Amino acid sequence: MEAEKLNIAEMIAVVLLLVGGLNWAMVGLFDFNLVTAVFGEGSALARAVFILVGVATVYVMSFGYKLRRTAHRVSPSMQ
Repeated sequence: MEAEKLNIAEMIAVVLLLVGGLNWAMVGLFDFNLVTAVFGEGSALARAVFILVGVATVYVMSFGYKLRRTAHRVSPSMQ
């Protein structure tokens, strides 16, 4: 079975998901929110980033099977 490649929208969504996850890790570990530090607490840009991360999360859930296939192709030992 050949792995499916991610298109550009899917790659952007994965990156946003990683950025969001790392931001939440920093909030939990250090009480530091990078998004609000960069864009300002409650600013329209900060809200837009949070919305984009949320939308990206839902989008990644819709094509997550591709990520699994790609991971299996890269590392067969993960099966």
